[in-house]
Amino acid sequence: MTSTFPTISISTERLVLRPLDEDDVPALAAMMNDEQTGAWTDVPQPFGEQDAQVWITEDAPGERVAGRGLDLAVTEFLTQRLVGVVRLTRTDWHVRSTELSYIVAPWARGEGYAAEAALAAAHWLFGDQKFERVELRTAADNTAAQQVAQKIGCISEGVLRNACIAHVRAEDGTWSDVRTDLIVWSLLPEDLDGAAEQLADSGFTTFTDWN
Repeated sequence: MTSTFPTISISTERLVLRPLDEDDVPALAAMMNDEQTGAWTDVPQPFGEQDAQVWITEDAPGERVAGRGLDLAVTEFLTQRLVGVVRLTRTDWHVRSTELSYIVAPWARGEGYAAEAALAAAHWLFGDQKFERVELRTAADNTAAQQVAQKIGCISEGVLRNACIAHVRAEDGTWSDVRTDLIVWSLLPEDLDGAAEQLADSGFTTFTDWN
């Protein structure tokens, strides 16, 4: 039998992580049409509302039901505004391992939302789902993603040379591929010790609650 993630909502003081909803279509499309998102992800550019609709209604449910992963909208607790997405992919239910990635809307960057959301997801994975390993992969030049990995307590395991394709947009709006190295990070249950304190020292609250 294929294991699957449940339909879940995870709360922190500032954020709610929940399933993507069709009401998220406009905000999701706008968030994905960003140069940084286009540079460091494989999200097609341009990314329209039809693409967002397919992701929300077909791709995300299909990945969850098949047991491959889980896509969660990250919203502000007070405003319910979509600030980002946390994705779990390449899930191995026998090893109890999954790969975690995150995308944050341009207007919400610099607020610590990615680290807070990623840490909340990790606590849920290790506590409720009994996972033993969370893996993150960041492009060698994506310093923002690397800082998030460090903040939540990840350990750098090494470099996969020339293993990542980043994207560069020219002045005429066209995109071209650029090969770069990929840094592999891991997070184990014991690595979470001290991660919450580190984020709290930065002014971010990290406790979680889920149902």
